[in-house]
Amino acid sequence: MSVKIEKVEKNQVKLEIEVEAKVFDECMNKAFNKNKSRFNIPGFRKGKAPRSMVERYYGEQVLYEDAINYACADAYDNAVDENDIHPVDKPEIDIVQIGSGQNFIFTATVTVKPEVELGEYKGLSVEKEAVVVTEEDIENELKKIVERNSKLVNIEDRPVENGDTLNIDFEGSVDGVPFQGGSAKGYTLVVGSGSFIPGFEEQLVGANLNDEVEVNVTFPEDYHSEDLKGKAAVFKVKINEIKLKQLPEINDEFASDVSEFETLDEYKADIRVKLTEQAQAKADRKYEEDIIKKAVDNSTCDIPEVMVNNRLDDMMRQMDMQLRYQGMNLEGYLNMMGLEIDKFRSDYRDNALEDVKTQLVLEKIAETENIIASPEEYDAELEEMAKRYNQSVEEMKKHLRDDDIEYIKSSIERKKTVEMLVENSKE
Repeated sequence: MSVKIEKVEKNQVKLEIEVEAKVFDECMNKAFNKNKSRFNIPGFRKGKAPRSMVERYYGEQVLYEDAINYACADAYDNAVDENDIHPVDKPEIDIVQIGSGQNFIFTATVTVKPEVELGEYKGLSVEKEAVVVTEEDIENELKKIVERNSKLVNIEDRPVENGDTLNIDFEGSVDGVPFQGGSAKGYTLVVGSGSFIPGFEEQLVGANLNDEVEVNVTFPEDYHSEDLKGKAAVFKVKINEIKLKQLPEINDEFASDVSEFETLDEYKADIRVKLTEQAQAKADRKYEEDIIKKAVDNSTCDIPEVMVNNRLDDMMRQMDMQLRYQGMNLEGYLNMMGLEIDKFRSDYRDNALEDVKTQLVLEKIAETENIIASPEEYDAELEEMAKRYNQSVEEMKKHLRDDDIEYIKSSIERKKTVEMLVENSKE
């Protein structure tokens, strides 16, 4: 096999690959064996005619499609590896020469990873956030803990008040016609939370248990559903339950109930320690992010659009996966919000572009500084992963693909690169 490489555009190369006639003939043979059962030649049982008869009867072109696929896949992969080319997209294949007894020649035009011109990345100066935990921070954290330990108590002897938690059935209609998503049974609503259309919750205040209330509202002009924007609607609402949130008193007894400490002062001191640790970790992450951003901003790189689109695809898949955990998917979410997928992708394009550039710059810095994942670091990472997934290392290794192994090594190298940037920075 021989390869000629031509730079077509800034981030595109064209490979002319020549495969020996003998090798291509082997690919033709593979194509024949794959398809022979469908050939029907007079004088032979179906699928029993030799390749020479099939080619004489149908023409050798009948085997070209599969033979080309076999030949191109192997030859292209080898050419890419041997010439240290880093494609970021599928190649565009064109056949130059094909035929019995001839070398098979084809071209593969492909977008490749762009060159990165690094700017200054060592000795970068970034201001580090001061870590301060105030008494107000501690009190706010205590309030959250109190909220988590609150109880909902059934109320039967008074009407609905702001702040109550209700269980309701409701059915909405516009001009007497029910609309999609306008009804539910056993719905939990905190009055005053603003989770419903403006004016809805306020009209429930003063209603009693088991009352049926008619609520009149108008959908906002910027409502996500085109069919309901600005429309007047009527909701028939039944009050099934009224509950009041009871908060525990913040004292020594509360501290001993929710922690291992006997007094509130001891518990507050522990909260201060934990909040300080969290604030320090947040400040460290922000410092790292600022260092990385500065190194990225100092570098230049002409990023191919396909890399941005691939990153957008990844982001959409991740969002879809997260939404599925909540019982929805991306398509359903976009429909609910009245958004088009193209607009949604457009809104996230800058984030995707920044992600790609950051990845490329960190890879280039790692290459320049000869930062690699050592076998010991790789094994240590595998052990950590095995613990997280409650598996043995040996069992985990059985399920790792080449891409998984490469991803683990890249993650280690990225972490080491960021550590190097931070170690060489100035506060």
